[in-house]
Amino acid sequence: MADYIIETKGLNVGYGPIHVIYDLDFKAPDGEVTVIVGPNGVGKSSLLKAIMGTITMYSGQIFFQGKDITRVKPHERTMMGIGYMPQTGNIFSKLTVEDNLRMASYIMADKDLVAEKREMVMELFPRLKGYLKRDAGTLSGGERQMLAESMVLMRDPRVMLVDEPTAGLMPKLVTDVLKKLEEMAEQTGLPIIIVEQRARRALEVGDNAYLMRGGVFTFEGSAQELLNHPLLTEMYLGAVEVHDLKTIRE
Repeated sequence: MADYIIETKGLNVGYGPIHVIYDLDFKAPDGEVTVIVGPNGVGKSSLLKAIMGTITMYSGQIFFQGKDITRVKPHERTMMGIGYMPQTGNIFSKLTVEDNLRMASYIMADKDLVAEKREMVMELFPRLKGYLKRDAGTLSGGERQMLAESMVLMRDPRVMLVDEPTAGLMPKLVTDVLKKLEEMAEQTGLPIIIVEQRARRALEVGDNAYLMRGGVFTFEGSAQELLNHPLLTEMYLGAVEVHDLKTIRE
């Protein structure tokens, strides 16, 4: 079994001629929560899109469970077990919550597994039980995120990619959403890769962390090390670039 559920080597990607990510090496250990933080527009979401195969790739390799998937089509990556929750457009707002869950499991042939996954998401998100007949578009921002996460889980993924789960949420809901992702990882053992602008709150729920600026990583290490680093704010804003904590401590 591969040590890393997802790995990239020398990744260069962009949007048509616009180069966004440069020679990126990324590793997400199996069974852990990996957090990618950084300001808006530095390439965080583009990395997730590269893993899903929905962005222009210039060079490099992408591995899933040790297998090279660089040339694998996006829908095939989904079938292989890569679950992706985009920042927007992640639910069907005009369908009921129940129908959203059904739509999410359309690729599942094993009906017993579908029933098992539905029971699991109801246990993880009990609030959704009372909303099954409601149109998803009437849910609050936090409830929509619960539904979006449930839809990914319905497909029985081997890894979950989550893009900006707290975007647009009221401050009091931010911690709840991130804590729920942490709880999900603990209860299921599912490795999760989270892209998030709210660095401190995201790092509190992560095991591993990357800080990204200008399409490259300026920090790689444990989430706790980055969270407790005295120059986290300066690193985030680009006032300093740190590849090794020892260079600061010395």
